[in-house]
Amino acid sequence: MTEKMPALFIGHGSPMNTLEQNRWTEGWRALGQRLPAPRALLVVSAHWYIGTTAVTAMPSPRTIHDFRGFPPELFAFQYPAPGAPDVAGEVAEIAKPTQVALDGGQWGLDHGTWSVLAHLFPKADVPVVQLSIDATKPLEHHLELAARLAPLREKGILIVGSGNVVHNLRLLDWQKPDSGAPWAHRFDEEVARLMQESPGEVLKSMAHPDYANAVPTPDHFIPMLSLAGLAAAEEGRPEVMFESCTMGSLSMTSYALGLTA
Repeated sequence: MTEKMPALFIGHGSPMNTLEQNRWTEGWRALGQRLPAPRALLVVSAHWYIGTTAVTAMPSPRTIHDFRGFPPELFAFQYPAPGAPDVAGEVAEIAKPTQVALDGGQWGLDHGTWSVLAHLFPKADVPVVQLSIDATKPLEHHLELAARLAPLREKGILIVGSGNVVHNLRLLDWQKPDSGAPWAHRFDEEVARLMQESPGEVLKSMAHPDYANAVPTPDHFIPMLSLAGLAAAEEGRPEVMFESCTMGSLSMTSYALGLTA
């Protein structure tokens, strides 16, 4: 019998985390050493935010450098993990009635995926598929879709959401590299409370007075809903990991579901 895989949400922060050694990347490497060997990874990244639901289905996904203004070393970085067309087909089947397009070459692995996997799975030897975020759907849809994906964990698929609970680039404070503004901490703590007490009700956080500052756009918030939906489907309670804010308006808080010691 295939071991049931954990599921993760990682607050990914700057693409520079790919190359840097800091408290978050050290935590990701330590986490990677605790993870069982998966058959494949299914990643929901904040940076594939389009008008439909699609999954990468190419055998060799390219490394996408979807940013500007960073050092040449970051643009030179490659994460040559294989794809998994068979897993992509399983995702499309299990997601029904949501229609999932099989992407044979348009996308690949963006930095929301490889900046984290570079530390979780540094050998790039585990097949990876990405699932897009459909920007036309309400937040409730993403919770429901995640719940339907839960059986994939019984098939050796480790599901990873990569985004940020708090993500407001307009309000970055470069004087606060190791902390957040009070409003950022308040919202981050409210989401952590909901995730631990009742993850299926995490969208109650939309009524929080700091929601508008914390989530000016939903792209980075939705990958966290992927883990919340998985937890709700199984009546699980995610474990809070790496709880912290940075640069005033970013949360690096991460979660794990079903992670055994």
